[in-house]
Amino acid sequence: MASDKEEEEQQKADPPPAPAFGLPWPDLNDGLTYSDLVHSTNTGWTLIRFYASKYNNSAPLEGWIQRIRNGQITIDGQVVTDPDTALRVGSELLYCRLPWKEPYAPYMLEVLFEDDHMVAVNKPSGLQVLPGGLFQQRTVLTQLQWRAQKPSSSLGFSGSMIAQEPHYVPVHRLGRGTSGVAKARLASCFADGAMIIKENRNTDTELSVTRRISKIYRALATGIIDKDEIVINHPIGMMRYPGVAKGLYVASSSGKPALSKVSVVERDVRRNCTLVQVEIHSGRPHQIRIHLSFLGHPLVGDPLYVIGGHPKCIDSGFRDDSFAEDGGYQRPTQPVPGDCGYHLHAHQLVLCHPTKSEVIEITASLPPMLQTREESKVQIASS
Repeated sequence: MASDKEEEEQQKADPPPAPAFGLPWPDLNDGLTYSDLVHSTNTGWTLIRFYASKYNNSAPLEGWIQRIRNGQITIDGQVVTDPDTALRVGSELLYCRLPWKEPYAPYMLEVLFEDDHMVAVNKPSGLQVLPGGLFQQRTVLTQLQWRAQKPSSSLGFSGSMIAQEPHYVPVHRLGRGTSGVAKARLASCFADGAMIIKENRNTDTELSVTRRISKIYRALATGIIDKDEIVINHPIGMMRYPGVAKGLYVASSSGKPALSKVSVVERDVRRNCTLVQVEIHSGRPHQIRIHLSFLGHPLVGDPLYVIGGHPKCIDSGFRDDSFAEDGGYQRPTQPVPGDCGYHLHAHQLVLCHPTKSEVIEITASLPPMLQTREESKVQIASS
C-alpha cells in the first residue's frame, strides 16, 4: 500500500487534466447584418451602384444584383428588390447575409488559467480566435461567450462574472492554423511590447528587459538552421494580394518594427528540418511565419509564405470571379493567410498579472510534431 508521501509525489508527477469546455457548432450560423447610412457623397446613386462600389471585395456586380433581387437589402426598413432604386441622403441601408454552413473547425477548448480578470485557453489548430471571412461563428470568442451565458457554476466563472456578462477582448490572437495559448483581455500589455521594440529597432541584438509579457512558441522550420540562436529584426508591412481585401502581411523594409529571437531546439538532418523555439518581442500578424521564411527557413507545411517572407503567388488574376450561392466570390484558388498545414504552437506565456503583484506562467502542452525526440519518449513512457 502506497504511503501518503508516495501518493503526493505521484499526484505531482501526474497533475489532474485541465478543465475543458465547448459546444458543438450548429449546422448553420446566424447570418450577418451590415448597416450603412447614405451620405451626401452618394447623391444620385442607385442601390446597386452603392453596394457594387463600396463592397466590391464582397461580391461581383452580378452577385449584388442577386442579393438585392433576393430581398436581402432594406431601405429604411422596407425590403427593396429593384437594383436601380434611387437612394436618398440620410436613408439607412441594411444588408442581411443569409446563414451558411461554415467550414469544419474544432470546438473543444482546454482552460489553462482563469480568474476574474483573464482566461487563457489551449486553442487547437484549425479554430479561429475572432470572426473573419467564412468563420463568423466558429471561433474561440463564440465559445467563450456561450460559456459565460451558461448559469452553471461548474463552468468555472464566479456568479458575479455571469451577472456582469463579461465582454471578452482576445489579445493573443493566434492564426487559425496556430495552436496553443490564446488569452482574453490585457490588451495594454501587448501594446507595450510593440512600443518597446520601436525604441530598439536600430539594433540587431539588443532585447528589452522591461517587457511585461513574454510569448514563446515552438515551430518546425524547413532546412537545417546552422546557428544556435538568431535574432531577426526585420519590419513587417503589407502588400496588395488578390483574395485578401485588406492586403497581406509580408517582410517589408518600409513596414512596422518586428523582432523575433530564434533558438534551435533540435536538428533533424534526415527529414531536413529544424525544431525551434521562438520568442517574439512584438505581435505582428503572421510574424513567425514571415520571419522564418525571411531567414530562408519557412515553416514545414506552410501553404503561403516562401523564402524571403513573401507569398508563393502574387498574380493578380488568380481569384475565381464566379460567385457563390450567396452572391459572394468563390474561395480563392491560391493560398490565403488562414490556410492551415504549418506547425506552430504558442507554448508559453509569462506575464505580470494586471491587478496582482505576481508573475504568471501559462503553458500549453506540445503537440507530437513539435516535441523533441527525448520529450516524445517521456510522453510515451508516462502514457
